Amino acid sequence: MTIQLYAWGTPNGRKISVALEEMALPYEVVPVNIGQGEQFAPEFLRISPNNKIPAIVDPDGPGGEPISVFESGAILLYLGEKTGQFLPRDLRARVPVLEWLMWQMGGFGPMPGQVHHFAALESEEDRRYGLKRFSDETHRLYRVLDARLAGHEFVAGELSVADFAILGWAWRHERHKVNLADYPNVKRWYDALFARPGVQRGFAAKLD
Repeated sequence: MTIQLYAWGTPNGRKISVALEEMALPYEVVPVNIGQGEQFAPEFLRISPNNKIPAIVDPDGPGGEPISVFESGAILLYLGEKTGQFLPRDLRARVPVLEWLMWQMGGFGPMPGQVHHFAALESEEDRRYGLKRFSDETHRLYRVLDARLAGHEFVAGELSVADFAILGWAWRHERHKVNLADYPNVKRWYDALFARPGVQRGFAAKLD
């Protein structure tokens, strides 16, 4: 059955088209013109609530039921699990795959992406422009998180490593110039996590 790939000609979109080709999975591209704001269309937001490409819809998901997946790293892991290709079953062999995937998602993507943006400017911009750009995006991400937590106790339903990953950054909200009172669902989640003894011990641990 044919997978629908919602994408545009960006590095993140290409990651998925390459994987689909290498895995010999049938797919069709549904273009999402990010230059014209199509990523904000309600029908796209239903499968990609972070209004970013790429996303996929697999009509033959787990149990034969359709599934949608957003975020390129999650899509790659899903496709690797689905096909048994390019994602080792053995944990020792899988660890470096996960390490380097997270390295890419966390750094070698976001940072070059900012270079792309600033290099395309026709004139020099001062520090305030860059700060405003990153601040606006940070607040947008907090809004996305707040919307998710409006209907979920934790980000993935049950408490998971995803909560721990996000908490590590939410912990820095004051440095982000973010008032959690502006995001009540995030604040509820944040306070609930910090009420957990394990979380408290984790943040109390001397790491440096």
